[in-house]
Amino acid sequence: MERPPLGLPAPPAGQGPHPAGSPGAPPSASPAGRRRILTAYLFLLPALALLATFTFYPVIFGTALSLFEYNIISPPRFVGLGNFRRLAADRYFWIALGNSVRYLAVVPVLQGCAILLALWVHRSARGIGWLRAAYYLPVVTSIVVVGILWRWLYDDAGLINFVLLRLGLARGPIHWLASPGIALYAVMFVTLWKGLGYYMVIYLVGLEAIPPGYAEAAAIDGAGALQRLWRVTLPLLRPSILLAATLSAISALRVFEEVYVMTGGGPVYATYTMFYYMFDQAFGALHMGYAAALGVVLAVVTIGLSMLSFRLLREGGLSYY
Repeated sequence: MERPPLGLPAPPAGQGPHPAGSPGAPPSASPAGRRRILTAYLFLLPALALLATFTFYPVIFGTALSLFEYNIISPPRFVGLGNFRRLAADRYFWIALGNSVRYLAVVPVLQGCAILLALWVHRSARGIGWLRAAYYLPVVTSIVVVGILWRWLYDDAGLINFVLLRLGLARGPIHWLASPGIALYAVMFVTLWKGLGYYMVIYLVGLEAIPPGYAEAAAIDGAGALQRLWRVTLPLLRPSILLAATLSAISALRVFEEVYVMTGGGPVYATYTMFYYMFDQAFGALHMGYAAALGVVLAVVTIGLSMLSFRLLREGGLSYY
């Protein structure tokens, strides 16, 4: 504790140089400060209650359930790590995991297209607001409507095959959703189309936050448009890229609605992803414990890839000139 000036008594034991209520005391030391903190926590309480009910409790319960064999009808039976050992010999697990990892290929394509689209609409021009709204419209459209629409477009007699045949680019109808070699990529394109406007908005916010002086200074130094994009704009967009890439990677690993509506996991398990396999095991075969084990593995893979993307985007690649 600081020594008192010569001739003045030391403050009482347990009391600092700034008693509660004095001008130098921390805000939380006064009764008014404590009331403000309590008020803030009371406002947070509903959100914390929802998180505890719909996030923390399901995670804890699902992790515990992965150690049991449970089919809803019979009482749970503890099997320890038996469900996880069963995964190693499960052919369909490896098919689903492989398809989910392949689905991650949509992430760099989606982010690149979203950045280019954000750069295009990030300018003042007549009708640009309508253009932004048009690209964001698929985001707010129900995935069921989107899936049905694209099933019609991909049909043998659908619009895509009609255009390809009329232009002479195909000799016959392409079985987009019935061919094991291209069905997964057809579904991936729908994910890209639907999510493009969402990530465009994230990058638009990042572009709005970049002061125009950086690009102007680079232009004065003789940097061309591509140099300004690579050495000025993209490094300053790194927080937005990190956020968008992480969100899209998690969404790619958790893809379910597009597969459920468009292909049902087929053909021949070509679009059988981890999340769809979890759904099939839990509500089709009633293997709740095994589905919970699949969820734990998927969560571990998701966390690992998220950490990897954070490290790559923080340490590598883009640098300010």
